[in-house]
Amino acid sequence: MKPMYQFFAVFWLFLPFTVISGDNNKNLIFKGCASQKSPDPTGAFSQNLNTLFTSLLSQSAQRSFASTTAGTDNATAVTGVFQCRGDLPAAQCYDCVSKIPKLVSKLCGGGGGDGNVVVAARVQLSGCYIRYEISGFRQTSGTEMLFRVCGKKQSGDPGFAGKRDTAFGAAENGVKTGGDGGGFYAGQYESVYVLGQCEGSLGNSDCGECVKDGFEKAKSECGDSISGQVYLHKCFVSYSYYSHGVPNISPLSDGEKRQHTQRTIALAVGGVAVLGFVIVCLLVLKSAMKKKSKYDSY
Repeated sequence: MKPMYQFFAVFWLFLPFTVISGDNNKNLIFKGCASQKSPDPTGAFSQNLNTLFTSLLSQSAQRSFASTTAGTDNATAVTGVFQCRGDLPAAQCYDCVSKIPKLVSKLCGGGGGDGNVVVAARVQLSGCYIRYEISGFRQTSGTEMLFRVCGKKQSGDPGFAGKRDTAFGAAENGVKTGGDGGGFYAGQYESVYVLGQCEGSLGNSDCGECVKDGFEKAKSECGDSISGQVYLHKCFVSYSYYSHGVPNISPLSDGEKRQHTQRTIALAVGGVAVLGFVIVCLLVLKSAMKKKSKYDSY
């Protein structure tokens, strides 16, 4: 008889929120762990889960979203997805996703080592997430709110709400034209920076509706807070208000930082070498001048 996992409740356990930034894609945002574990006496669940993680990780080197199922037996099959933020290069996407499998066991437990497997879990990092569920687990609404955070500071700008709503509207339209891997939009309107992304399984229209719902929740939950982020089951949104204008910052990736550091070191070493050569030349010239002066005195 097929286990009735759809009746099990999911309790999302929240961890401290970390602001999304280009060079900090692996910070933990939140974890969501099903309250129920499934006995795994044969190790079938664990094997399928490991196969799932391996498949998702492999695909993350080539794309920003993938969904797959591991296992041919419906009773032990495991379905999962990964998704990276739309502005992450493939190498950073892979690096981000590679951190999650170990975190699932660490944060949710029931990784098979104790003879049990957590029937569903989601680990969300700043730049990516993985979620999985055992076959038969209850389906969650795409617009169910999983996590949100609002900035403590309130805006004193009387035009804040209008600017924010215009930026939200631009994001809602922007995600509908997103490419493969889910609609993604990042942009600004005057002093408001917004970001929205949908899971790759959503079509353009559904994506727009999900993001719209996310922004509505952001407004109702965060009010006049100058920043907020809302994670729904199938999409997430964020916004930040800058009273002096959105900063034009383009953070370097880890690889670019290493190249920049290597160039700096090379220039420094080269500069020292040139300086040393000049000093040697001056010393030789000085010595030659002394000898010439000595000979001239005879």
